[in-house]
Amino acid sequence: MNFNSIKNTYKEIFKSYDAPSLEEHIKKIVELDAFLPYGSTFFCVTNTQELAFEYVSKNYSACLGLDSATLQAKGMRYFWSKIHPDDLEAWLKALNDLMAFTLSEIDLNDRGKMSYTWNYRFKNNSDEYVNIIQNTTPLEFDLNEKPIIGLAHYTVLSGELKLPITASAKLLNSKNEYETVYYSNLSQKLLSDGVSHRERDIIRLLALNYSSKQIAEKLGISPNTVDTHRRNILKKLNISSTGELVGMLKSNKTFLF
Repeated sequence: MNFNSIKNTYKEIFKSYDAPSLEEHIKKIVELDAFLPYGSTFFCVTNTQELAFEYVSKNYSACLGLDSATLQAKGMRYFWSKIHPDDLEAWLKALNDLMAFTLSEIDLNDRGKMSYTWNYRFKNNSDEYVNIIQNTTPLEFDLNEKPIIGLAHYTVLSGELKLPITASAKLLNSKNEYETVYYSNLSQKLLSDGVSHRERDIIRLLALNYSSKQIAEKLGISPNTVDTHRRNILKKLNISSTGELVGMLKSNKTFLF
């Protein structure tokens, strides 16, 4: 099935909904790019079925020194050739595991609320490897509700950082807060191996200076439940305070993937 067929089917399915079309959504994303400041992040509209990039933001060149027109012309195979060879196996397994989890565990109605994150090393224009953290949100699905068009954000970090290859999936809940529903570390053990998905979400919000009451509101649980999780987190990580936890996060940023 080609892109136009999928696009037409998608529009037919959702034509009764009062929402902008995919084309209009992407158009607005492209228009916004002209006003975004240069920085250490860039974004692309990805088409995994065609192995292509529907759009590459201007910051791609600023972040990596590479030509965006070349990336758009050569597609994903060219992009993959820039990934560190030692990361390819773990990266492919991360993608495969995320897709398998989505198709088996996520309800069809919830797949449009998912957000996926993974990381790898990538060769820039200076032939140096930098770390990229990629976060992708699905925009369009095939007839089997498998995501094929996505909005991907890439954060570029120094190659001197030693980051394990990890993958996570988050689901947007009724409070408009992303909850971790899947996490995997594919390259080494972390301090967080014994921490549950719920505890991981609480740690992330604690690091953002939210109180137990605010965390409870965001996650739809009681403040007492949050406090219980906080005590369990400190016990599992063998630390004595939330302040010590936040300090630990500064040196273990992959904990929050």
